[in-house]
Amino acid sequence: MPKSKKQSKGKRIFKWVLWVLLFQFVLINISASLHAWKQTHFYTDLELKVVKPSSKNIFIKTWKLFSGFKYPRSVIGKTPSFPFDTIQLKTKEGINIECWYSQPDSAAKGTVILFHGLGNNKSLILNEASVFRFFGYNILMVDLYAHGNSGGNTTSLGFYETEEVKLAYDYVKSKGERTIFLWGMSLGAVIIAKAFNDYEIKPSGVILDMPFYSLQSFLEARSRLLGFPGEPFGFFVTAWVGIERGYNGFGFKVPKYVKKINCPILLQAGNKDQYISFEQTNKIFDNIAEPKKRLIIYEDAGHQFLLSFDPLKWKEEVGHFLADPGSTHP
Repeated sequence: MPKSKKQSKGKRIFKWVLWVLLFQFVLINISASLHAWKQTHFYTDLELKVVKPSSKNIFIKTWKLFSGFKYPRSVIGKTPSFPFDTIQLKTKEGINIECWYSQPDSAAKGTVILFHGLGNNKSLILNEASVFRFFGYNILMVDLYAHGNSGGNTTSLGFYETEEVKLAYDYVKSKGERTIFLWGMSLGAVIIAKAFNDYEIKPSGVILDMPFYSLQSFLEARSRLLGFPGEPFGFFVTAWVGIERGYNGFGFKVPKYVKKINCPILLQAGNKDQYISFEQTNKIFDNIAEPKKRLIIYEDAGHQFLLSFDPLKWKEEVGHFLADPGSTHP
């Protein structure tokens, strides 16, 4: 075969490979943008039923995987068995943030503000609230934006929800409270950490259960659970979440935020958490500049309610922290 014909064939193959790669790049970005949109929006039961696919239709199932899954808006399942008042806070955009406020039967030692995880609501952290109340603290349980009975239908996955931390903190402080603790799990723990970066707050202590390491690591883990490779799909979803929600998704990193924490902190996590590795938890802990810090690991625990996983240990560790926030020893 003449040399010129070999070169021409080689160029055609090269161009064909480039077109295939470009097509794949476009497809993965379309899919990532759809996933990013659905992972930051919550849908009602009616909206979910309308798009419910037939499990026997392979084409619908494939499209569902390609375009992402709709996430239901969380609904309040039950109310507290103890006396409480319903409080309405308001964001700068005028959106109502609903909270439950309760006082213990005896004189309170202070107030604990509680923040739930992504896709949850305040009714799902009643067990934790009951323990804090038993310990002698007032409690304020917050429904994050677009969760439970609060307004809105979108989430920034923690970037803007720090406003709810500030609103709740200021509300409790306005009541004359001087001893204020913040507790959060998963997304709730992340927004507490980031609130120190975004606002001037000075609580008596914070308890963070299972904060994820970064938006990208969280979305990579979520991608794996959905059946996609964490990389590079999580990378593209992170980029699109940032584009769609208006911030730099790659700069959303918890180790950066915990450097600003200015009070005693108790960090807790499971060593088998599917969203945050043991190494990532240690990196978060190492980046906490506050010297009064403690790290508690729950053996064999995944990404779950740590109180439910090991009630005795959780109550012991949290109770000890509340009684002596400055202690750094078990």
